[in-house]
Amino acid sequence: MESWKLILLFASALLGGSAVFLFKNDNTQRLKLILSFSGAYLFAITVLHLIPEVYIGGDKQVGLFILLGFILQILMEQFSEGIEHGHIHKHSHAHYVFPYGIMLSLCLHAFLEGMPLAQGEHNELVFGIALHHIPAAFALGSVLIQNHISKNSIIIFLIIFASMCPLGYSLSYGIGHGLGNIDAYFDRIMGVVIGIFLHISTTILFESTVDHKFNRRKIIAVLLGVGIALMGYWMH
Repeated sequence: MESWKLILLFASALLGGSAVFLFKNDNTQRLKLILSFSGAYLFAITVLHLIPEVYIGGDKQVGLFILLGFILQILMEQFSEGIEHGHIHKHSHAHYVFPYGIMLSLCLHAFLEGMPLAQGEHNELVFGIALHHIPAAFALGSVLIQNHISKNSIIIFLIIFASMCPLGYSLSYGIGHGLGNIDAYFDRIMGVVIGIFLHISTTILFESTVDHKFNRRKIIAVLLGVGIALMGYWMH
């Protein structure tokens, strides 16, 4: 097990969420640029690396699991309110409650993303997930603040969320290197993650624009995301 991957996945989510205490919640321009970059990078590595790799094994049912992941993400967003791609919803009602649906669906989402990382070399995927979790954790922290959760409790919940992806990684590693053979199911697990990534990345790219028009800064952010993914592809 490569410890640097666990540290990076944990730290990116925790630091991304903790940044909510440093920046104004209503200043979304920087967040949108990060989202555009991460969405483009996720989409590019999915098309360049992940999809070709899962079809090499010849499993004709992989497409079903990609579709399953896409639909699963749609269902999870009914509870998470789109936090996976950086959505921050302001609630106008005076009665605040803990957003259990958001927390649970976001943790499940992160856990599933971590599972395929333990099999093979997928450094580009590790970086993609780490980038993707920064705005997601920031949005989670913002929602918790809006619901009048104390600062200490927010930090605890951010730690729980940040632990989910490394936990999925560790569980998958344990199954594959001691408790059983996960290799036979790896392509299908990855198929679910691909479906999730396809939904998230395309949603980010379309919803982070007004009338589907990109301004210059967002075009640069998207091109940077695609360019870095292409560099990894050519160096692979």
